[in-house]
Amino acid sequence: MKLVKAYIRPILLEEMYKTLRSEGHCCITVFRGEGAGQYTDPEHAHGSLNFPAMHSHVVKVEIAAVDEDVPSIIKIIRNTTSTESKGDGIIFVMPIEEMVRIRDGKKGAKVIY
Repeated sequence: MKLVKAYIRPILLEEMYKTLRSEGHCCITVFRGEGAGQYTDPEHAHGSLNFPAMHSHVVKVEIAAVDEDVPSIIKIIRNTTSTESKGDGIIFVMPIEEMVRIRDGKKGAKVIY
């Protein structure tokens, strides 16, 4: 099992999500945020009341997946969110040691299906 985390431009979320669903990948979690770093697009960076430093709005998407689905998920994320510009985002893939469904205590990959 792996956890795929992607930081992307908010405007591209819907297309990415629709493509993931159409390819059989479900169960994503989405967070809105603001960030600064090498991925920040200097053309669209700005400050806000909460974070006065130069930064960009981002969406963090988290997807728990079985190992064999990860290459497809990464490909979909890249194909639907790349503008070939600085600030497109970044994808992280991390191992999941264990998954337990809160409702019934079931464990393993079956909890996401």
